[in-house]
Amino acid sequence: MNRDFTGYRKSYDKMILEEETLPISPFELFSVWFKEVETAGGVEETNAMTLTTIGLDGFPKGRIVLLKHYDTNGFVFYTNYQSEKGKALEENNQVCISFFWPNLERQVIIKGVGTKISEAESTTYFHSRPKGSQLGAWASHQSTVIASRTVLENSLEALEKKYAGREIPKPPFWGGYCITPISFEFWQGRPNRLHDRIHYTKTDSDWKVDRLSP
Repeated sequence: MNRDFTGYRKSYDKMILEEETLPISPFELFSVWFKEVETAGGVEETNAMTLTTIGLDGFPKGRIVLLKHYDTNGFVFYTNYQSEKGKALEENNQVCISFFWPNLERQVIIKGVGTKISEAESTTYFHSRPKGSQLGAWASHQSTVIASRTVLENSLEALEKKYAGREIPKPPFWGGYCITPISFEFWQGRPNRLHDRIHYTKTDSDWKVDRLSP
């Protein structure tokens, strides 16, 4: 199979990103961009982000996870602590998360440090999930090899019977991580590939802002 994509072309000309309009805090700019992307429509899950970790095998790996909360403390997502990404975070908690929003020709890249949130916070969120998702967290030993999908379906069926009419406890191996940023890069597509790239770096007291060459 041989596919050639050299003819693919797109002109980026919807928006601009200028220093004169930048807030002091990158969290504020992220919030503005997030709301604008939601309002513009065309992105089914605005909160979908790529989480990149360094695996136990030494290779980087990116996968899509869902952002569930953010504030000035950081960006929170949930997972199985015993999954591949959970083990990677346990070994090396320096990670990268990124958002790509093609409807407004934008990308945000955030480097940071991942730490587990409290059990209380994880439990509160767990019980807000649909019952099927709660059971799914118990049914799947995430990232492990299984013989077939039937293994998962049988496990789920057994759990449905076990917890019929009962509250489902949060698994001890499941919960949230908060990514505390050390840097943000805001990328806005511009014509002629001369894109706007604004980089915020955390300092001892505030955020340093620079423009990067595209």
